[in-house]
Amino acid sequence: MRTRALLSATLFALAAAVVTAAPASAVANGSDVPQGTFKFAAKLTMTDIPKPDGTKYNSACSGSLIAKKWIITAGHCFHDAARNPVSGPVPYPTSVLLGTTTVAKPGVTRNVVTVYQSPSNDIAIAELDKPVYGIEPLSISRKAPVVGQKVTLAGWGSLTSVDPTPGTKLQQGVMKVATVDAQYTGVKGFAPTSTTSACTYDSGAPYFVPSGKSGGRLVSIESDGPDCPHDQAETTARADVVADWIASHLG
Repeated sequence: MRTRALLSATLFALAAAVVTAAPASAVANGSDVPQGTFKFAAKLTMTDIPKPDGTKYNSACSGSLIAKKWIITAGHCFHDAARNPVSGPVPYPTSVLLGTTTVAKPGVTRNVVTVYQSPSNDIAIAELDKPVYGIEPLSISRKAPVVGQKVTLAGWGSLTSVDPTPGTKLQQGVMKVATVDAQYTGVKGFAPTSTTSACTYDSGAPYFVPSGKSGGRLVSIESDGPDCPHDQAETTARADVVADWIASHLG
């Protein structure tokens, strides 16, 4: 098991070269998200992340818009050099792309200014430097996930765990809830295949119940899982258990 946001400086440089040569997709064994759909899905790009030896590296995560100035993602996407989760001013430059399903077409770009870590599970909410207009945010579910429930995953991660690269095209998959505990839920691939799964750089990607092409209800957040693609359970952080905490920050 490993968190979905990790990449060394050397591998990130290699990944950048690979992206230039052959654009990568996201969500292993998923399908393309049509342009104009799931505009709330966020692509996070982090630069100059500190390491204990003083060097720096770049990485990426996924997320989603939950209010005009707020996104939600995995807590482990924001940390110090020792990988301790960080709350407060953003620990390194983080840009957010919204409103598009491919980096080849312009979307809405914002920067993260402040981060707040969930008090109970691997979730963080992040304040943006400017409001986002014209995109319907996801609402936060206040109902516990149910085993057998179908949810949609939309992420900007890699297609494979072998030499992974941050995605250039938003991908989706239908997942089924397999387990539920007090803070987390396990989900497994359902469609297009049983091996549809989150991958590297999908950390923070939303699992949600869609509402048309625009919004939806957020059920959980991608946290961790086996190397992709796979047919095993992904660990996702429940949104409903921190709904009140989120509301207290959003006002």
